[in-house]
Amino acid sequence: LVMVFYGCNGKSNPVSMENKVEHQAKNQITYDIQLPSDLGMLYKVRLGLQNLEDSISRLSLHHFKMQNTSTLDTFSLTINKALPFPLNGDGWIEFPVEWPVKEALSVVTYHLTVFSRNILSERNLVHMTACIYGTYGDTGDRSLLWSLQNVQQGEDNESFLVIVDAVELGELDKVVLLISSKTDCKLDIKKLHLKEAVKEHPIYVFEVNEAFSVDANKPKIQREIPVSFVIRGDKQKNDTDNLHKEGSQARNLTEYTIKVYTGDKRGAGTDANVHIILFGNEDKSEVFQLSQSLEHQDSFERGKVDTFKIKTKKLGTLHSIEIGHDGKGFASGWFLDKVEITDVSRNSVYCFNCNRSVDHSVGAVFFLTRISSSLFTL
Repeated sequence: LVMVFYGCNGKSNPVSMENKVEHQAKNQITYDIQLPSDLGMLYKVRLGLQNLEDSISRLSLHHFKMQNTSTLDTFSLTINKALPFPLNGDGWIEFPVEWPVKEALSVVTYHLTVFSRNILSERNLVHMTACIYGTYGDTGDRSLLWSLQNVQQGEDNESFLVIVDAVELGELDKVVLLISSKTDCKLDIKKLHLKEAVKEHPIYVFEVNEAFSVDANKPKIQREIPVSFVIRGDKQKNDTDNLHKEGSQARNLTEYTIKVYTGDKRGAGTDANVHIILFGNEDKSEVFQLSQSLEHQDSFERGKVDTFKIKTKKLGTLHSIEIGHDGKGFASGWFLDKVEITDVSRNSVYCFNCNRSVDHSVGAVFFLTRISSSLFTL
């Protein structure tokens, strides 16, 4: 048994209960442990099993009692839960600590939805955890692939739901992913959506848009994903809420095919994350990360054409786009030749000529003039 203690000034390292037994009676074990004095007042405890792979049965916990031997302040809680067997959960239970004259936090069920491309086909060989951070600490590493719900698979995308029970975290800040595999593989993760199960909003969106090359002989891959934006319901209803109910309003979405032409000159390609926004006479799209090229594994290489498909609400006649990148990666400078966008529903093609370097700090906005019913150019 392992415990992690959270105080108002930080958290302890995992404390193994091995060799800490002070007294043992029928169905009751008392441990004597020393915690760092600078943790401050404790507000949360997390319990887990040290080696889930070696456990052959579930550990049933009925009651938990904790006493500060200096002040004699005592906290008592009836649990009546079993630490989950690996196939049915992530092996951790956590609960708030309530002291006299101090209100405790509540336990919350979080829904974490993972949008990816190929994780489901690799899940039997891959081990992936997420640690969620917020105002009130973190969840610790929780498995993402033991118990999946609401699994949806398409031709080029997939999503699944992971349920995490934790003491409330407050405003969410970041997610840290840990990925390892029994064999060499490549995992393509698009984004994460995180919210409380009983609430429709807020939805915390963590954009990942990365293909992870996992080497079985190398250490775990760790990636810190800060929150990208938050969908807060009515406050952003017109701009974001309706746009991120993927699939629920598919009949109202318009499909666009985007062809991006990278210039054929030295240093023209980029490894940065490229984004695009479409502007029409009726509305504008949300920000799209162009990360799933239909032709090439590595997008935006010198002299190459990359095709992307997106769906968004009806924009009307396109008149401009905004395209840019975040400057990440080695040699992030990018020479963009042009962008061609096809409105599949109208069979209309719009051409946006650039023929220049796109600076990551500025981006580029191109305004178009109408030439015919199906072709637009600068």
